Amino acid sequence: MRLDGRVAIVTGAGGGLGRSHALLLAQRGARVVVNDAGAAAEQVAAEIIAAGGEASAAVGSVTDYEFVAGMTADAMQRWGRVDILVNNAGILRDRTFAKMDLDDFRLVVEVHLMGAVNCTKAVWDTMREQAWGRIVMTTSSSGLYGNFGQSNYGAAKMALVGLMQTLGLEGEKYGIRVNCLAPTAATQMMEGVLPAEMLRLLKPDHVSPGLLALVREDAPNRAILCAGAGGFEAARISLTRGVQLATGDGAPEAVAAQWAAIIDPANDFVPDNALRQSEMELARAGYAPERSS
Repeated sequence: MRLDGRVAIVTGAGGGLGRSHALLLAQRGARVVVNDAGAAAEQVAAEIIAAGGEASAAVGSVTDYEFVAGMTADAMQRWGRVDILVNNAGILRDRTFAKMDLDDFRLVVEVHLMGAVNCTKAVWDTMREQAWGRIVMTTSSSGLYGNFGQSNYGAAKMALVGLMQTLGLEGEKYGIRVNCLAPTAATQMMEGVLPAEMLRLLKPDHVSPGLLALVREDAPNRAILCAGAGGFEAARISLTRGVQLATGDGAPEAVAAQWAAIIDPANDFVPDNALRQSEMELARAGYAPERSS
């Protein structure tokens, strides 16, 4: 699985997962822009070059759109294209919601969500024009399923899934495929969160092969790949078939009475777009669209 001639931008790549992603992309032939808010980006870029690859460092914050636009322009000037964007930059400010300062909530959303928006916006037109692009959002099981003390992080990470779903639809006809990676890895953000013996098994290098699968030539579109300790799973946001109830004064009680049937996972499915919910509900209510003769 080679990426020769491809140009990749990896944010938050000064260490941990981002560094692992950048090194593997370079090993497989990609030219890599190593982004981080600190000088570690330069060290990772130097590491890639020393191994015979091509890389440049971009030191700055993904929350600054002017910086992100300049980083993208520099990559275009240097290599003439941008093919892969890995939105990996992130921070933690863990507290229960009762104790959380709203500034910490905003900061986490700004870095994870708006940082990914800034970077994606900066490369979107280029990828559309070249009719090829691969974008990976870094989500988390904390967003997909919740995690105590991470309301800010979970909200931002689930928002990235919604962004991925919509951009996957909008970019498909332009050859742009957008996916999510939900990693479990021993990074600086995880220190103090998980026991040391667990962290030893959760090496970032064990996640990055999943990233490569999401940016390859025949990559999927709108997938949520979970990865950790060498294991890989797919998360799906499915919809049950539900029930049809009579409307009127007794409807709230009917919903409660039919709750088990409403949440029954038998025959659930993954809608291919947001309209499928309303289409199913209307069909179950007896609505049949008029067919043109």
